[in-house]
Amino acid sequence: MILNVDLASDVPIYQQLRDQIVEAIADGVLAEGSSLPATRTLAADFGINFHTVNKAYDLLRQQGLIQLNRKTGAVVTTTVADPPFSADWTARARTLLAEAVARGLSPEEVLESCRSILDSFGTTQPEETP
Repeated sequence: MILNVDLASDVPIYQQLRDQIVEAIADGVLAEGSSLPATRTLAADFGINFHTVNKAYDLLRQQGLIQLNRKTGAVVTTTVADPPFSADWTARARTLLAEAVARGLSPEEVLESCRSILDSFGTTQPEETP
């Protein structure tokens, strides 16, 4: 897994790390049971404070995507989406989709973009039958 951090970005570094790890899980690069680098190692690799990596890992733990253990470190875990996650995800998606429409994208463009992104993760959605 290759992570990139843009130190000049407006997006906080911990959020960049968290987002890239989530994408690696979705891409199948990180499967259940995969170990993540130790916080101090990852921090040293990027030349950042290890508390920044801790914050990213803690977010992933709170969201049920990794487990943290003193012996095994950070390990990817799969969990089924719970109702609070589904509600939060739907609210965030609604806002993002509203922004796309408000900026002039057609519903067809939005759907095509969503499908393309989903397909890039190797997930396929079953076609609906009329």
